[in-house]
Amino acid sequence: MKDKIMTALQRFGKALMGAVAVMPVAAILMGIGYWLDPVGWGAENWFAGVLISSGGAILDNLGWIFAIALAFGLAKDSNGAAALSAFIGYATVTLLISPTAVASYKGIEDPTALEGDAAVKWASQGWDAINDKNVLIGIAVGLLASWCYNKFHKTQLPDFLAFFSGRRLVPIVATFLSIAMAGVLYLLWPLVYSVLFNFGEWIQGLGAIGAGLYGFVNRLLIPTGLHHALNSIFWFDVIGIDDIAKFLGGGATIAAAAQATDAATCPGLWENGVCEVVGVVGRYQAGFFPVMMFGLPAAALAMYLRADTKQRKATGSLMLAAALASFFTGVTEPLEFSFMFLAPVLYVVHAALTGISVAIAAAMQWTAGFGFSAGLVDMVLSSQNPIANKWYMLLVQGIVWAIIYFVVFYFLIGWLNLKTPGRGEDTEKEDAGATFSGDKNLEGSAAQIIKGLGGADNIADLDYCATRLRVTVKDNVKVDESEIKRAGVAGIIRPSQTAVQVVIGPKVQFVHDEVARQTGALT
Repeated sequence: MKDKIMTALQRFGKALMGAVAVMPVAAILMGIGYWLDPVGWGAENWFAGVLISSGGAILDNLGWIFAIALAFGLAKDSNGAAALSAFIGYATVTLLISPTAVASYKGIEDPTALEGDAAVKWASQGWDAINDKNVLIGIAVGLLASWCYNKFHKTQLPDFLAFFSGRRLVPIVATFLSIAMAGVLYLLWPLVYSVLFNFGEWIQGLGAIGAGLYGFVNRLLIPTGLHHALNSIFWFDVIGIDDIAKFLGGGATIAAAAQATDAATCPGLWENGVCEVVGVVGRYQAGFFPVMMFGLPAAALAMYLRADTKQRKATGSLMLAAALASFFTGVTEPLEFSFMFLAPVLYVVHAALTGISVAIAAAMQWTAGFGFSAGLVDMVLSSQNPIANKWYMLLVQGIVWAIIYFVVFYFLIGWLNLKTPGRGEDTEKEDAGATFSGDKNLEGSAAQIIKGLGGADNIADLDYCATRLRVTVKDNVKVDESEIKRAGVAGIIRPSQTAVQVVIGPKVQFVHDEVARQTGALT
């Protein structure tokens, strides 16, 4: 049961990445737009306006994106019928319980004209949150659509209805179930909204401490792959925080803050009758920049210098590649997995330093945001966003964090004699070929991975996420980690007896496709 739950949660996290992966597009478009017109935000430069509006098209439709991405990602064979079902389902649910529809059910002619207690009651029920950006409903519909597909895509109907059998049946069933979901949400949504809104207020009320706790837990969840689910709470519109979209929205967020009349309409922090967004929006992102751009690369340098002399060259190649990925793009998993299991004490220290970094940036109101991750590319793109606040101080903090990371890692590795990459008696065996070269040896690397997994016949399921090959094996005894490591992978995780995660890095899709081709899983 535990393995099934863990596998399901990991598949959910992987499917979420399908939606998260479009965020960099919005970040690039809006980032360039704000660079071209940092004052008018598109009003004084038509091309900047086009870019900002195009990025907004993604942010303003995140509910649809999450519904479709989840349905597609969780469908057994990632078929388009699941995505179509999610599209129909989201349209059905949001139309049936839209503010206009609910007002008509309740006999209210114009909700915006309500005053006094009636207006407060309407606002507290949260019907205005039912829109194209509602990620929570998007997730619910995506799960429903994927379940419909997996349950009914092979269903055969009687001959006179045979045309609607199989995959054609899925959108039909999803439509009826979406109507039922809308009915349930009509009854439950006011309660759900109240709970989520109050939780969001509590988290934001913790201020810098809350941000720091989030950063700490975010890193601790990396080994399980469940950090994506946690991120959706703080980065998207699940409980009203929506940190990424509000930051990338920039000018629109500032305008919304100026028009806010209470905490419910404030996109940031409501205090003393004023809605604060500058220095507030972005607090759940900013503190990651000093860690990813400076801290982890400095840790890589410490591990390189602590490596055994005979292993310096191989270790240096691994550390350099991982450090550059972390600095430029914010992809940290190849570097984190290099010491996560070899020296778990270092990883806990890393998680704590991340939490402290996020807390400090939030307390000082130094804010920058990202569409993908906290690397140099996103830092540059966000620097001209009108809601960015003293972003350059994150660079100063980063220098300090680099010194702290280097000193702490260098000292602890020596003092505790930790077996980081390039150290220990088994180093040569463990690190053999650890510089995965991607395309050059793709076929050989894939074959080596298959061999280490116990052969093609031992692979029950094959999938991948942002940086990991996710495999379910039939017989865990046949898995030979040392053989897998000879392919030059960044790390191996065994979250359960039958689950194996092979950390590849950004080229994971190509490795997955080659493994799938060689095993016959890709046709």
